Amino acid sequence: MAGVRWRAGPGTAFGLAVAVGAAAVLAVAGISAVRSKANRVPVASLTREVFVSEQITPDRLAQLRRDGFRSIIDLRPDGEAPDQMPSADVQRLARENGLGFAYVPVQHGEIASTTVDALAASLQSVPKPVLLYCRTGRRAARTWALAEASRPGGLDAAAIDAALKSAGQPGDDLAGEIGSRIAARSAP
Repeated sequence: MAGVRWRAGPGTAFGLAVAVGAAAVLAVAGISAVRSKANRVPVASLTREVFVSEQITPDRLAQLRRDGFRSIIDLRPDGEAPDQMPSADVQRLARENGLGFAYVPVQHGEIASTTVDALAASLQSVPKPVLLYCRTGRRAARTWALAEASRPGGLDAAAIDAALKSAGQPGDDLAGEIGSRIAARSAP
């Protein structure tokens, strides 16, 4: 378009102000969208009512409630890391945000049967949907798998394995124990 020149007219200042204002509004909206994504807890579904996540922070509890969660279950033992909030504080904050709460600490290593039973009982007693969490989500997902394998009418081994894999959590080494627990739930 050679020879075409731009020339400021009487409404140019107003038009420029509108364009700058619109750009500012869009920039703020973009920052808000990034902040709201940053406040979201990355969760993975194990079932329609049970989800798993890595460690949550106090500022994310309100977002969990807005996302539709009704309860959280803390599977991280108190004192595991110096920057970790004690379970009693998480419980208080969960209740302040209208969330149910249960504490089922899972130690590293082999998951004790008493811990599996405690999670199963908690899953029956808290309102759903529920979010299970620990430092990385691994112990929470694995403990759920064992509890689900023990639950009368629970998922079969293939479905439990698929749920773990879908959540990005390993479980191949649990296959024998899952199979044993499923067999025991149907035994007289």
